[in-house]
Amino acid sequence: MSTTPAEEPAPPAAVLDCHGNGPTALRMMLGSQLRRLREVKGLSTEQAGHAIRGSHSKISRMENGRVGFKERDVADLLTLYGLVDAEARSALLALVRDANTPGWWHRYGDVLPDWFQVYIGLEQAASLIRTYEVQFVPGLLQTEDYAREVVRLGHPEASSEEIERRVDLRMTRQARLHGPTPLKLWAVVDEAVLRRPLGGEEVQREQVRRLLELTEADHITFQVVRFSAGGHAAAGGPFSLLRFAEPRLSDVIYLEQLTSSLYLDKPGDVDRYRQVMDRLSVEACDDGETRALLRAILGERGRHGRDAAHTRP
Repeated sequence: MSTTPAEEPAPPAAVLDCHGNGPTALRMMLGSQLRRLREVKGLSTEQAGHAIRGSHSKISRMENGRVGFKERDVADLLTLYGLVDAEARSALLALVRDANTPGWWHRYGDVLPDWFQVYIGLEQAASLIRTYEVQFVPGLLQTEDYAREVVRLGHPEASSEEIERRVDLRMTRQARLHGPTPLKLWAVVDEAVLRRPLGGEEVQREQVRRLLELTEADHITFQVVRFSAGGHAAAGGPFSLLRFAEPRLSDVIYLEQLTSSLYLDKPGDVDRYRQVMDRLSVEACDDGETRALLRAILGERGRHGRDAAHTRP
């Protein structure tokens, strides 16, 4: 049965009043609203795709906020879904224009591959990120010198200028950890991350000191899986779970590869990785044990530095 004007679905105020968010968040919220309108109307993604001369997969990508929107497509979908109220339509179409505005990270397009631009957009939109790392300190927690060494390792042929651009991008991303509504970050790392002398003793020592400071922040949780834990839940390697403040948006699992990335948002996949992350958090050191380990490593590195100085000719 068609929707009558009196029954016309109205977009929630949370969607219409979200223009202060970044473009990825806007696309995700707009996509979530389009999904809600489609489901209320009882239409399939195939039917919606046909209405805009596209496929069901295009509708899925739009509803997940993975692509930009064309105003004509959204206008046609709103008509199909029975949303004819002029004010509501105007507000949603204005949201389309905002959602298509490039994010700040696009100015780093010369050093930022397309597949990682998607991740940064999600990172900027997320309210909580849980991440597990086996080789490096997570990028959002790296010092500038440590980040420089990681970049050099991953891009050995890069010029000094390119390296500094990549480091600057990483430091700019860390702004999400500050401000009135900072990102909540829950990081679990393998002990090898702290033991590997990347960039030399002083760089690693400064990085450990930074981590020790960050463990005092209420919105940051940092844990270490000790070598003594043996095998553990995340045998498959590093991954991140991103959660968003908008309750209708599903969590996203991010898996980074050497030259590409993979994003998972199917409930079964997300649940599986969430369970692994939960087990990792139990297997890892708690807050007090993590801080004690960081202090112990700082003491060890301090002794190494003094010993090295004493043996110089």
